[in-house]
Amino acid sequence: MIRERVSENVYVFTSEVYAQVNAGAVVGPEFTVLIDTLAFPDEVREIKRFTEDRLGRPVRYIINTHYHTDHTLGNSFFPRATIISHSLCRHYLDTRGRQALKISKETNHDLREVRIRLPSITFEAGTATVRIGKRTLQMIPLPGHSADGIGVLVVEDRVLFSGDVMMPVPYLADGDYDTMVASLKSIPRMKLENLVQGHGESVLRGEVGTAVRSNLSYLAAVRRHVQTASRRKDPDSYLAKIGIEDCGKSRILMNGFAEELHERNLISLYQMRFGGK
Repeated sequence: MIRERVSENVYVFTSEVYAQVNAGAVVGPEFTVLIDTLAFPDEVREIKRFTEDRLGRPVRYIINTHYHTDHTLGNSFFPRATIISHSLCRHYLDTRGRQALKISKETNHDLREVRIRLPSITFEAGTATVRIGKRTLQMIPLPGHSADGIGVLVVEDRVLFSGDVMMPVPYLADGDYDTMVASLKSIPRMKLENLVQGHGESVLRGEVGTAVRSNLSYLAAVRRHVQTASRRKDPDSYLAKIGIEDCGKSRILMNGFAEELHERNLISLYQMRFGGK
């Protein structure tokens, strides 16, 4: 696992096991707030050793940006922490999350001790806040990658943990195109110092606008190709020929996982817009 400090007492932990997924920690004078928890036990234990043993700040709160298991399975390693999320996150984690974990355990013995731990505090609309020392963590809706998506803004530092609505390659399979576009367009208006994506490298202040525009451009290209496919006799064959580089992104992003996400995006958006396939 890679650890990076993006602001004073604000850290990012990046998985070296799965798709460069990120979790965060805001460390206060008495306790720590985690933003997501990764999935694999060894990496979650590294976070716990750093925050609780090395820094001496127990994890009191966990904020889940969305229900996907690569961001939430580590919840169970912090039994004393209060977990906060959107209400949909709790519902999806209790249903889809349990099923996904069951399937994963059949092929991955590293997950045998992992359990689903649900949020106990949820909100449905607007924003919610947590105070940690002199800092305010503001939870804001950022759906699109999934319906339950939220971001966490460290207000005083202007650091946004965006969840998966912002990734090196946008991913639509469990989300909604128009909602994601709206969420992405809201990010530059936050005047950020750092943007911590759900996966991949953090984005610095001067690069936030460019990164968002790149994702919007990619999504528009995917939409154009899906529309073209809908007019073809064999849309499957047409879409199969559209590589990620045809839509303006590199196939090496996210340790090579980007091409697979791209293929799913084409199929998912076609199904959303035209059904079948």
